[in-house]
Amino acid sequence: MDYTQALETAVKRLHDEGRYRTFIDIERQSGAFPHAVWTRPDGTTKDITVWCGNDYLGMGQNPTVVAAMQAAIAATGAGSGGTRNISGTTVYHKRLEAELADLHGKQAALLFSSAYIANDATLSTLAVLFPGLIIYSDALNHASMIEGIRRNGGAKRIFRHNDVAHLRELLAKDDPAAPKLVAFESVYSMDGDFGPIREIVEAAEEFGALTYIDEVHAVGMYGPRGGGVSEKLGLAGRIDIINGTLGKAFGVFGGYIAASALIVDAVRSYAPGFIFTTSLPPAIAAGAATSIAYLKGAEGQKLRDAQQLHARILKTRLKALGMPIIDHGTHIVPVHVGNPVHCKLLSDMLLEEYGVYVQPINFPTVPRGTERLRLTPSPVHDPAQIDALVRAMDSLWARCALNRAEASA
Repeated sequence: MDYTQALETAVKRLHDEGRYRTFIDIERQSGAFPHAVWTRPDGTTKDITVWCGNDYLGMGQNPTVVAAMQAAIAATGAGSGGTRNISGTTVYHKRLEAELADLHGKQAALLFSSAYIANDATLSTLAVLFPGLIIYSDALNHASMIEGIRRNGGAKRIFRHNDVAHLRELLAKDDPAAPKLVAFESVYSMDGDFGPIREIVEAAEEFGALTYIDEVHAVGMYGPRGGGVSEKLGLAGRIDIINGTLGKAFGVFGGYIAASALIVDAVRSYAPGFIFTTSLPPAIAAGAATSIAYLKGAEGQKLRDAQQLHARILKTRLKALGMPIIDHGTHIVPVHVGNPVHCKLLSDMLLEEYGVYVQPINFPTVPRGTERLRLTPSPVHDPAQIDALVRAMDSLWARCALNRAEASA
């Protein structure tokens, strides 16, 4: 086999389809987010405003968080030095897991190197813990959940997105005595819609199924202490396993699950993705714990309120321009483009001409024909930046529409 030719063909296919992923080289500036500096391929630079980041509340630059990380580095050094079982458990890890358990009202929590690994490792391990387990998965669940369920090797059922009636049909068809688990999300990040959490929990309870919720795009963002949509709805206590991230609203890095002490102990003891991975650096754990504690308080609620306000303002202004935005009431603002080439073109022009950075979202992250720009307003995007974004979108949208019309004439 000509391996080089095979690789070149695979990469060329992405270019031909207009969905080759270009990594934009940016330098975040502490204390100035969402400002950043973009370094072009030719080495020149441009000041930009980041409009697509997952640091939803700007906690990655919060002085209290930064100070906690600096203090932990000074005290312990850079890395953890091992897996959790072999010298990699420190007071910082234990404090962070306690903060997470408290955040979700659970007995215990377990840290992973990312929320992707937390989903994959946990869901793939559950079949070992519950022989014969059937997992019922929402059709739009994140790739990490899909991968964990696939590697689980057990039976799975896919229910239509947010369709609880379909979920109930599937649950009713299976052996009532079989162990079951329903896996779903609270906020689906590409469309920005909420999962019907209460209805899913009620269906799971009726059929004796465990529940597993991915709150990655909701922790820090919803609930009186930032515990996610399940906390906001008062349902966290009825959900068996909560998955979350430390790398989005909390502004740091890592992932976790929160559950009963017994579930956490079992996953801790059986999941290879946990057992054989070096633990988070102590400084990361210190920063994350500080961020969680901060967002549990009054200052955290101020940030959540400001973020929601800015999201509503941006949605209202884009709607007024006739933009095809998808609005399900969450903090995410997707603008539907529907073509990978046009989506990339808009992204490139926003960056080069206006200093607005918003990455195109193409297949396989979203289905073909639903390509979009995904905007994530934050509390630290000021009115002038919102206005500049709206004006840029208005100008380029009209120009691209004219170009398409001329091309088809």
